[in-house]
Amino acid sequence: MATAHASFVRWFAELGIDDVPLVGGKNASLGEMVCELAPKGVRVPNGFAITAEAYRHVLDRANAWPALHEALDGLKADDVEDLARRARLAREIVYRAALPEDLAAQITDAYAALKKEYGSELAVAVRSSATAEDLPTASFAGQHETFLNIAGETRLLDAVRHCFASLFTDRAIRYRIDNGFDHFKVFLSVGVMKMVRSDLSSSGVAFSLDTESGFRDVVFITGAYGLGENVVQGTVDPDEFYVFKPTLKSGHRTVLRRSLGAKKIRMVYASTAGRETTRNVPTPKDERRRFCISDEEVLQLAASVITVEEHYSAKAGHPVPMDVEWAKDGVDGKLYIVQARPETVASRKAEGMLEEYVLEKKGTVLAAGRAVGGKVAAGAARVITDVSQLNAFRPGEVLVADTTTPDWGTVMKTAAAVVTNRGGRTCHAAIVAREIGIPAVVGCDDATERIRSGEDVTVSCAEGDIGHVYAGKIPFRTIRTDLSSLPRPRTHLMVNLGNPDVAFQTSFLPVDGVGLARMEFIVAEHIRVHPMALVHPERIDDPAVREEIALLTRDFARPADYFVRQLSEGVGTIAAAFYPRPVIVRMSDFKTNEYASLTGGRWFEPQEANPMIGFRGAARYAHPNYAEGFALECEAMKRVRDTMGLTNVKLMIPFCRRIQEAETVLDAMARQGLRRGENGLEIYVMCEIPNNVLQIDAFARLFDGFSIGSNDLTQLVLGVDRDSEIVAFDFDERDAGVKEMIRQTVEGARRNGRHSGICGQAPSDYPDIAEYLVEIDIDSISLNPDTVLKTLRNVLEVEKRLGRNAGGK
Repeated sequence: MATAHASFVRWFAELGIDDVPLVGGKNASLGEMVCELAPKGVRVPNGFAITAEAYRHVLDRANAWPALHEALDGLKADDVEDLARRARLAREIVYRAALPEDLAAQITDAYAALKKEYGSELAVAVRSSATAEDLPTASFAGQHETFLNIAGETRLLDAVRHCFASLFTDRAIRYRIDNGFDHFKVFLSVGVMKMVRSDLSSSGVAFSLDTESGFRDVVFITGAYGLGENVVQGTVDPDEFYVFKPTLKSGHRTVLRRSLGAKKIRMVYASTAGRETTRNVPTPKDERRRFCISDEEVLQLAASVITVEEHYSAKAGHPVPMDVEWAKDGVDGKLYIVQARPETVASRKAEGMLEEYVLEKKGTVLAAGRAVGGKVAAGAARVITDVSQLNAFRPGEVLVADTTTPDWGTVMKTAAAVVTNRGGRTCHAAIVAREIGIPAVVGCDDATERIRSGEDVTVSCAEGDIGHVYAGKIPFRTIRTDLSSLPRPRTHLMVNLGNPDVAFQTSFLPVDGVGLARMEFIVAEHIRVHPMALVHPERIDDPAVREEIALLTRDFARPADYFVRQLSEGVGTIAAAFYPRPVIVRMSDFKTNEYASLTGGRWFEPQEANPMIGFRGAARYAHPNYAEGFALECEAMKRVRDTMGLTNVKLMIPFCRRIQEAETVLDAMARQGLRRGENGLEIYVMCEIPNNVLQIDAFARLFDGFSIGSNDLTQLVLGVDRDSEIVAFDFDERDAGVKEMIRQTVEGARRNGRHSGICGQAPSDYPDIAEYLVEIDIDSISLNPDTVLKTLRNVLEVEKRLGRNAGGK
């Protein structure tokens, strides 16, 4: 029993991370940041904690313990109805327990002191902080209640009682059972802190790693307008930002990548006198199409998150990735950190263990949204449009809903997968799905309309950032590989990659870098507009196409800036994923028919009978018909290397027919600020035309390395159009003449002290070609991601047979 003189209130400035038993994880963390990180520039709103001892004091005075035992003893957690009934009774018992006068007086005195600091109009956030939450090995989203925009002593005291009662929400009870906590040995503290007026601005969640892959060199930030509950609960599709830690620390203040969310609603203060203190209102269209914070604010947040992570990691003696909530005050314009806790899902993935899910085929897409995790699952769909329908849900079904709330946790634990209309990758559905290890596709917009209860579906999060819900049960396989015991060959193995969405996950493969980063995928999928149409939109005589381009580029000083930013962020994401390993980026190699298919493209491309050997590659770069487009490619690559600081990027020129053409292109690049040798820039050339092989000594004087494009080289050595089905039988990279050309390339590169590699399809398709390449001692082999492990083992066997030592050249 507490004494009459017990202190039940502690200011954040009096607390530290070791005070979890006293004030719970959330409040201990706030105290730690106020004391230790505020001097380092991390801004935290002031406030105080009502101790866990206060909770015990309330129940002691009310003699509530026997009634709580009666309510909870014998609880069957798997019986959803029994759990709900007993939890409701337990909450009523705790809420009915009046706050003793001494406790109430201490709370109101602290509230008065806080009002002196911030002004008489102060509103506070009242947050639960349990002594068993936010542990390094266990976390569950939204177990206990939070109350926002609380003003006045009466409302404050009532919110404290509701927080105490929320220790017995259905989800909190289930969480404690699952994690082995005794209901009567876990207590609840309450944090009272100044409300950051993000209702007038924006707020969100940030992580010090990528939440899907576990890649640790980025800060991942989500945000939306208004109070942060919408982002956490998944009722809004937020903006997303990535910042690369190593280059930010070295002074390169640039956002790595961003994605604009729909942000259809915003949570603001309620103006009524009722119990509800917040409400959602529609976000104006002009605000929805803008990012909710500026680049500079993204970088400020990233720096704070890094500071928080470094501090907690130093305390723990090992890396501790962090999950941080932030808010921007619309009155003072400043950014605040309002919560920080260890991230407990992605950071716990087994290091050195690679798990890949592969669909055997594709199907009809019913819905698409943001992928959570990298798994695949199949089952019968269960569409839930109202909480009353949850009783119909059966284990193993795919849960489909507009959004999920913390009260759904018990049902979600039995789901095969989760699909929602709303939410981003930090919403409640996403957090819980990661925690329990199931795939989720969130932010689909219309999933509840397009999917019917009872129909079989396959939920795939194994195809990059975009997750798909396919009709029917599609066969898939799981590949698990222990990389920790896998030796590395002497021959460098690299990977071919074009999709930035899968870059972080792909970076865990045992490769020495990216041998071919294709920018065509980024242009086609993320930019979608012909670069010349952005330079000269006035040449397009179709008003609808001009309007489409204007819509995409409306927020840029010039339309061309849209191309530069999108391309640089796509390439930059791939470069960051593999940093500091080399990433060889091939300048654009669309054919004229492919360029023409881009928005606005048909106004700038000729019609060719055989585009495969027509106006492509190096021939375009200095030509009047494309020189301005190539200048944009160069501007984007210069931004990647110089502004973003990703100097591991090497550039590569495709389909370069003649020495004079090579010289012209290199001069054009130099005029755009990409001069070979400056800032360590290396420029390679694709070796895919017989003339590249025949004049390899001359080409070697101009370039730092050669990458064999086996597809085009085979086409031109054998005189076979690789797009022609009728002569497809004659296309074979294993032909003796093709292999001789490859051998001459490798020997010529070695003779001139230049790098030799191959990035064509042949070594991915044919193990005997990979074996031949090792035998002729090529420097590197670049492969499709799905063939890396198989080829690695093959290469190791060949090197062993040849008596070469593993471990790199």
